[in-house]
Amino acid sequence: MRILVGLAMSAVMAVAAVVAFSHRQTPPLAATRLPVEKTQFDSIVHSKAGLVIGGELGKLLYSGDDGKDWTAATVSPDRQALITQVVFAADGLRGLAIGHEGWILRTTDGGVHWKEVAFDEKNGEPFMGAANLGDKVWMVVGAFGRALKSQDDGQTWQPVTLPAGVEDKHLNRIVGSADGRQWLIVGEGGLVLRSNDGGQDWAVEPAFYNGSFYDAIALPAGGWLVYGMRGNAFTQHADGPWQKAEMPGPVSFFGHAVLPDGRILLVGQGSVVATSSDGGRHFSFSRAAGRATLTDIALDASGTGWIASDAGLQPYRVAEMSDASGTSVAGTKP
Repeated sequence: MRILVGLAMSAVMAVAAVVAFSHRQTPPLAATRLPVEKTQFDSIVHSKAGLVIGGELGKLLYSGDDGKDWTAATVSPDRQALITQVVFAADGLRGLAIGHEGWILRTTDGGVHWKEVAFDEKNGEPFMGAANLGDKVWMVVGAFGRALKSQDDGQTWQPVTLPAGVEDKHLNRIVGSADGRQWLIVGEGGLVLRSNDGGQDWAVEPAFYNGSFYDAIALPAGGWLVYGMRGNAFTQHADGPWQKAEMPGPVSFFGHAVLPDGRILLVGQGSVVATSSDGGRHFSFSRAAGRATLTDIALDASGTGWIASDAGLQPYRVAEMSDASGTSVAGTKP
């Protein structure tokens, strides 16, 4: 009996060995899914490659199908520093991604491939805003009044001298008019710098607010809207005085979109979306999904697109105006 049991066990082990080492077709691994709904993103823009997003740990992604699928861009080298803004020139191919530690990345294919052109791990204050001033001229601004300009399409950078007193202020964004002649830089302490010659010379606007501005909009009908902390937003029309916009509450706003019909959307704290249909003079509030801090928004001409936040991306659609004045709209998921 013992002999028979031993022979049986030997046979079982022999069969197991044959099965273990025999050739088998291994099923392919499932594609790795990028968790865009959970990752912090600070910037979302359209380019010739589609949608491009940037955010935490130096993540830069693009989507060629309106956000259904996302692909990690090639970043060389990958510093994993926070990306604060992604911008493109009018051609949709040349662009910059900027971030912490003085990081500047450059692309020429709409955001599929990025190459580092500046980085300073020891003394590199964060860059917060970037813009193409026209042709091959670019400018970036950031913490403690830091500003650089490139005359060779973003390949090399030189310091920019700004007015005295700016060096201790954080510069958050640089925004230009449609014709590229007028520019604003906005920052902390109500700072607004203006250039009327394409970004060559800058002057400080007389103070009209003492809190931080996070961004600005060149209004389609002319003039400006600047906005930021605790629901404070101001408009200027025809070079007149800056006038405070009417806001329903003290919500800080960080990003915006302008629809073809002239409506302005601001996104900010607590998933709040503020909407104006009168050039930024009056706003109404609605909410996107969740209670995240919304950082940026990108919409197509129909009002459909995506919102970036500290809790990831979410789809967004601008609903029809709810009354004749057009001051109340709601956002819903598509």
